[in-house]
Amino acid sequence: MEGKVFVFPHEANTSHVILRPTITKPLQEVSVCLRSYSDLSRSYTVFSLATPVPGRTTPFFIYLQPPNTCSVHINQEDTYFRTDSESLDWRHICVTWDSNTGVVQLWVNGKLYPRRVSMKGSSIAAETSIVLGQEQDSFGGGFDASQSLVGEISDIHMWDYALTPEDVHKVISGRHNGNVINWVSLYYEIKGEVLVQPRLQ
Repeated sequence: MEGKVFVFPHEANTSHVILRPTITKPLQEVSVCLRSYSDLSRSYTVFSLATPVPGRTTPFFIYLQPPNTCSVHINQEDTYFRTDSESLDWRHICVTWDSNTGVVQLWVNGKLYPRRVSMKGSSIAAETSIVLGQEQDSFGGGFDASQSLVGEISDIHMWDYALTPEDVHKVISGRHNGNVINWVSLYYEIKGEVLVQPRLQ
C-alpha cells in the first residue's frame, strides 16, 4: 500500500475497510498513527477497534470533530483534545495510550497536545475487529452513516506499545512502521464503496 490511499467517496453505513492484525495478548499499551484528508464539517470516525467483550464493545476509536476537536475513546471513556483548527490538507495523527499510567497523548502533524489520563490499569482484549472509516457499535458492525468518513486515509500503523517522541517523528518521515498494523504490508478487506488510489500529494 505504499504510495496509495483509501478513498471513501460517499456518506454510507456500509463502506469501510477491515484490517486483520494478529494480536495474541490483551493490549495494555496502544499507539495508532494515520494520515487523513477530509472536507467534512460534521464529526466522523477514522479508526475503530471493537472486541466481543460485553460492556466494552468498542474500547478504542479515534473520532474527529471539525474544526478543532479530536476525541479518543478508551474503554468507554472519551478524552477530548482541542487542536489547531483543521485546514483542508492532509493531517498526520498519532494517538498513544499507556495503561500503567493512563496517559493519553495526541500528536497532530508532529505537534504534541497537552496530555490526558484515561482508564489507568485497564486493558483491551486480544480478540479485535479493526475498521477504518466507521465507528463500530457492535463487534464488526452497527455502523451509522452520520459518523462515517468521507475523504481519504493513508499510512496507517499500529503498535502494542506507546511511541516515544523520537518514534513519532520517525513515523512522520516514514522510518518507523507498526508491529501490529503495517501500512507497507497491509492485510485488509474492502466493504462497500471504498477505492484504493495513488496518493497524489
